[in-house]
Amino acid sequence: MSLIIDIDKCTGCEECLSSCPFDAIVIKEGKAFINEYCQFCMACLSVCPEGAIKEIADEKPERVKVRGYKGVWIFAEQRNGKLASVAYELLGIGRKLADDLNTELSSVLFGAAESEAQELIKWGADKVYVSKDRILEKFNDEPYSQLLTTLINEHRPEIVLAGATPIGRSFIPRVAAGLRTGLTADCTSLAIDKETGNLLQIRPAFGGNIMATILCPDTRPQMATVRPRVMKRGQYDEGKKGEIINIKADGLTSRTKVLDTVKEVSDTAINLQDADIIVSGGRGLGDPEGFRLIEEMAEILGAAIGASRAVVDSGWIPYRHQVGQTGKTVCAKIYIACGISGAVQHLVGMQSSDIIIAINKNPEAPIFNVATYGIVGDLYEVVPLLIKKIKESRGL
Repeated sequence: MSLIIDIDKCTGCEECLSSCPFDAIVIKEGKAFINEYCQFCMACLSVCPEGAIKEIADEKPERVKVRGYKGVWIFAEQRNGKLASVAYELLGIGRKLADDLNTELSSVLFGAAESEAQELIKWGADKVYVSKDRILEKFNDEPYSQLLTTLINEHRPEIVLAGATPIGRSFIPRVAAGLRTGLTADCTSLAIDKETGNLLQIRPAFGGNIMATILCPDTRPQMATVRPRVMKRGQYDEGKKGEIINIKADGLTSRTKVLDTVKEVSDTAINLQDADIIVSGGRGLGDPEGFRLIEEMAEILGAAIGASRAVVDSGWIPYRHQVGQTGKTVCAKIYIACGISGAVQHLVGMQSSDIIIAINKNPEAPIFNVATYGIVGDLYEVVPLLIKKIKESRGL
């Protein structure tokens, strides 16, 4: 529903102005107009003495036919001609979804060599659509969105996935808008509804307090961006064969040109997202001094230091160490959580790690639900014992 003002009936009496709690009605040239702040609360309907404000039913957008769409596509990012790690993660979940739907898994690669396309096949893709046109070598919203939209309209995949990276977040919404379909951003889990075949798109909502499952039953393709480091890579098969389809990027236009790309340099020795081992501390440390124990353990393990949002917000450790929904998403080989209760905001950022070791004195702490190994006890007793054993095993 929406509201309109009949200009012929409006006398500019301003009775409606005070009724609107959103300041969505303005007077221009003696007539009332409704602006973009209107929330359709309808409070103004009954106050107009001339009956100039009317409620009208919006036309429903035409629904596309969901039949005729088939296949799972993933957009494979490249940086400086090399595949980004998120591409392999998307192939892992894409392969699972394609197998559940008994369909093909395809990958789209712009601006990289055919050798990179071969890698996508070995990691699980059945087909790879490649375009090596120079306009695509450096990422630019306009040509990327134009070409991907054209390919989707031509081949009609049922599902399209991309990484929730700066690149994916930048141009994939343009593609979804151009296709007039839905897009779920920053998913942490994906699955197929066995009854309907729809894609279940799962992501944190309301500040991470709940996990929402979102469906797109009436339009195709079903599109989602996936948070990096939450999906496992697929199986590498050196002998896997697939089809590479070279695409001509004729007719692509861009009003802007990328002159240079500057890589951010971290001021820490170990990048949290690239670390094989992470030792994280939470509010259970009691005070900022507790991180000295975390640092000692991380040093002997050659690990990076992580933290929960609670201790970052308290100023105990800089934000760059924060793991979770509003921090870094990690997929370590070993993740050691010390004094972290396991709020859902933290879990979505680390639960894909291979081995999770939780140390907490509360046996009911949610962290134990995702832990591979759980130790119930005071971390100030447990961690020193672990450090001692590790030193002994390494002859330190």
